[in-house]
Amino acid sequence: MGNPPELYHKILNIPKDTSPQEIRAAYKNLVKKWHPDKHPPSSKPEAEARFKAISEAYEALLDQQENRAVFGLCNDGRAGERAGGGGVGPRMERTRSDDLCMRSAPGTPAREFKKVYSSGNSGGRRAFAEFSSSIMRKAPPLERKLECTLEELCRGCKKEVKFTRDVVTRNGSIVKKEVSQTVVVKPGWKKGKQVVFEGMGDERPGCLPADAIFTVSEKKHPTFKRVGNDLVLKAEVPLVSALTGWSLSFRLLSGKKVSLAFQDEVIRPGLEKVIRGEGMPIPEHKGGARGDLRVKLEVVFPKELTCEQRAGLAEILKGSCC
Repeated sequence: MGNPPELYHKILNIPKDTSPQEIRAAYKNLVKKWHPDKHPPSSKPEAEARFKAISEAYEALLDQQENRAVFGLCNDGRAGERAGGGGVGPRMERTRSDDLCMRSAPGTPAREFKKVYSSGNSGGRRAFAEFSSSIMRKAPPLERKLECTLEELCRGCKKEVKFTRDVVTRNGSIVKKEVSQTVVVKPGWKKGKQVVFEGMGDERPGCLPADAIFTVSEKKHPTFKRVGNDLVLKAEVPLVSALTGWSLSFRLLSGKKVSLAFQDEVIRPGLEKVIRGEGMPIPEHKGGARGDLRVKLEVVFPKELTCEQRAGLAEILKGSCC
């Protein structure tokens, strides 16, 4: 088949001294994984290329290791003779009868696929060449951002993404093709989360199709800031309200309304109120676990006071405790 044995071993992911039985086992596992009928349209081209290469590698290695056994089976156990007569020949010349025996010999399922995925035709050779070169090379990924609002990351949603990819035509030219995919955003996803569409990126001659990778980015929210699984809300409180009483109402990302009242306490600078379980969903935890909501209160002091205001405040606060 014209390729070095090392390449065949690499395709089947086996060491060089593997026995025929181990080669068959590796082959069976790989063809089950890469059979084209088990793959969706998006990954079918890659599966077909891998399947054809796996079949060729399997046949090539068995030819090398089982040639004598197969030849003996076809000749009633007689060993092959050299063309010039005499003793047992160390190498065997392939004949049509040998090929017939090989196709019918038990334990060689690769032959069953030979008619469809034969490396003897131009399509099989091309697929094998593409696959063998892609063992160490794959087209660079096509990377895009997936912008999500904080509400979408909190509740979850479906987003349709459209992008343009390079596609290799039958004649080898490269054309642009617009593709549409649906991303199911799960509640609690964070920025930096990656969604990978295997084989849906750019195509290059001699390489496996690249992956299309979408990385979640978080749009800035006017009210909340996300810190891990928690939500942080910063609120400014006028000094007079911090001293005499203050209340705050707002809506969570879920739409639920929340009210906080500070009527019987003085709001100190940097005071933080924590509302348990009202933060972002935690996807790693089952049972609807969520982070917390942290309300940070910042007291706003006046930039200047009149003499009368200073005197009045001094009189009012004279007997207060620190």
